[in-house]
Amino acid sequence: MIGRPIAVVVLLILLTSTSAADEPKAFNCTFTEGVTHSYDNGAFVAEKASPLMFGISAIDTKAQSAELKTRGGTGQLRIVQAVNAMHFLEVVTEGFLHLTTVYDKDEAKGAYPAVHSRHFGLFGQPLVTQYQGFCEAAG
Repeated sequence: MIGRPIAVVVLLILLTSTSAADEPKAFNCTFTEGVTHSYDNGAFVAEKASPLMFGISAIDTKAQSAELKTRGGTGQLRIVQAVNAMHFLEVVTEGFLHLTTVYDKDEAKGAYPAVHSRHFGLFGQPLVTQYQGFCEAAG
């Protein structure tokens, strides 16, 4: 009777997994720690990055889209859902890539651990920044 154990496992998975309705539809993200690596004279040079804050709203996992909210305006994001995280990709006008990953909520802290990476160039030279911080549910 293999069918009964499989049915029990499926039922347990369904009961313990979070539904899309339980997922936040928006985040406010704050990144206080970050490092920028600029490429100069054949080597990458590290420098402390300034703190960064932005919002992610209108999260639609079915359409795989969301909106980026900054002081400078609004941008479009694409979503890639992972097992314990959600990736938000922004392809900026010049073709450079910004990626934010928001992980499952840390219940003890009450916030979602997150990382944000920016991959772009300046005057033909690579410029890469990575931040660590947290996002809070906003809706």
